[in-house]
Amino acid sequence: MPQKISVVICAYTEERWNDLMEAVESIRKQTLPPQEIIVVIDYNRQLFDRAKVALADLHVIENKEERGLSGARNSGISIANCDIIAFMDEDAMADCAWLERLSARYQDKTILGVGGQIQPDWQTGRPAWFPEEFDWVVGCTYRGLPEQTAPVRNLIGCNMSFRREVFNSVGGFRNGIGRIGTLPVGCEETELCIRARKFWPERNFIYDPTAVVLHRVPQKRSNVKYFFSRCYSEGLSKALISRFTGARSGLNSEWKHVLKVLPLGMLKGFQDAVLQGDVSGFARAGAIVSGLFFTILGFLIGLVREYLKAHKQPQSKGTVQSDSPVLSLKENK
Repeated sequence: MPQKISVVICAYTEERWNDLMEAVESIRKQTLPPQEIIVVIDYNRQLFDRAKVALADLHVIENKEERGLSGARNSGISIANCDIIAFMDEDAMADCAWLERLSARYQDKTILGVGGQIQPDWQTGRPAWFPEEFDWVVGCTYRGLPEQTAPVRNLIGCNMSFRREVFNSVGGFRNGIGRIGTLPVGCEETELCIRARKFWPERNFIYDPTAVVLHRVPQKRSNVKYFFSRCYSEGLSKALISRFTGARSGLNSEWKHVLKVLPLGMLKGFQDAVLQGDVSGFARAGAIVSGLFFTILGFLIGLVREYLKAHKQPQSKGTVQSDSPVLSLKENK
């Protein structure tokens, strides 16, 4: 029997108004209709008022926690009524069978969450130099992920779903990690998935590439400057979650990607250039090396920051530690 699903979409800027409307419409057209659609507005009163009118038949709420994607998602979770909660970005569109594909995997009671494929929708065309191994830079699935349905360490934010018991048992998304506005950081879903797997080591998160979401990539995210900035910020984020989860859990998948996938990507770039006359292959190989450099640089600087933070003067009694995860989500009534 299909699972009833709540869908949470978070938004923060009116610049993506049309995107938000198209995202909601793609959820309305699902072959398995959602039980409810929850739109969470992250600290933008004007956008909230506008969405309240345009989406009067939906649950439109404001982020009640810290500003940022983690707090917005947690606000959506707190009012969701279903045992399965799915998340999609406001600048994405779901395939009509998205929820049906996700729902089918929950027949297995050992599954904690299910995510799917995120295809980039390049608004100005895919840059010839941009390697598929780094599609995570623009919030999409990337070369190196399983080509068939398989367990994964963590899901990706634009296309993911969880059993409610995950949030009830281990808490919500940790504030202080995820994206805040246009700041290109992330990894809040990675930290949550690692936390859940430590709580249930015998259970899994599943990646199903047939559950597809299309994610828009605007021109401003198609340039080298954004590429390097996002890689650097990813390194900072990985250092932060390693502090919470331990380096082994926080970096296990990344080491496999670095040692196996990226060398093959570089080799393919050179082969494309030499054997097929595609000179942009050299640029893709160079982007892999450069992207890895900036990611490692961000990680090392992040480690230094975390070390200095850990050795600062202890906070005064009664002060709440800023790195505490949000564990106080309301129970579903």
